[in-house]
Amino acid sequence: MKLGADLQAFQRRIGHEFARPELLVRALTHGSVSSPTRSDNQRLEFLGDRVLGLVMASALLEKDEAASEGQLAPRFNALVRKETCADVAREIELGAVLKLGRSEMLSGGRRKQALLGDAMEAVIAAVYRDAGLEAASDMILRLWGDRVAGVEADARDAKTALQEWAQARGQMPPTYVELERSGPDHAPVFTIAAQLESGAEARASAGSKRQAEQGAATALLQKLEKQT
Repeated sequence: MKLGADLQAFQRRIGHEFARPELLVRALTHGSVSSPTRSDNQRLEFLGDRVLGLVMASALLEKDEAASEGQLAPRFNALVRKETCADVAREIELGAVLKLGRSEMLSGGRRKQALLGDAMEAVIAAVYRDAGLEAASDMILRLWGDRVAGVEADARDAKTALQEWAQARGQMPPTYVELERSGPDHAPVFTIAAQLESGAEARASAGSKRQAEQGAATALLQKLEKQT
């Protein structure tokens, strides 16, 4: 199979040239365009999730030999969660080469976080099946880059920090209230308020509830710091 110019360029972006290019095509094929003669990327996604987990677990153990399981778990989750996979996918312009059905294309599928995250995992599996674990590991660590070194900050997210702030002062954990949802279904915008028992509150808007909650927690922490 000969790949088109777009997929050849994508191979260069991920740093792996496929001996079996059909694996790459399958990894980039969403279920909305699959057929009896064209497999989608769901099975590869399943495998890629496990390969990513193994590589990141190993990298974290090597990075900090003294860390406990309790310290490693949030770092691991920060590196393998769908949002992180989608961020990496955006950096390598994976959305531009996704093979989608018409309905998904019209609804902005190339920008959807879930589709990008799933496809990133499928690409990992494709590299693993094409060239083995070492090749997949090399690609993952190269694409994740500084995220592995800086994972401590990502793991201790703003929501966790805000909860710790409240608990240290004898308050109940913060609550998160959805104030508004706007925009089209394929690109919603959520406005969330982070609230403390004391009455302190801050708001933020983002394209997912999780991001909006993190933004609201960050804004509230900044407000609290100014008051102290």
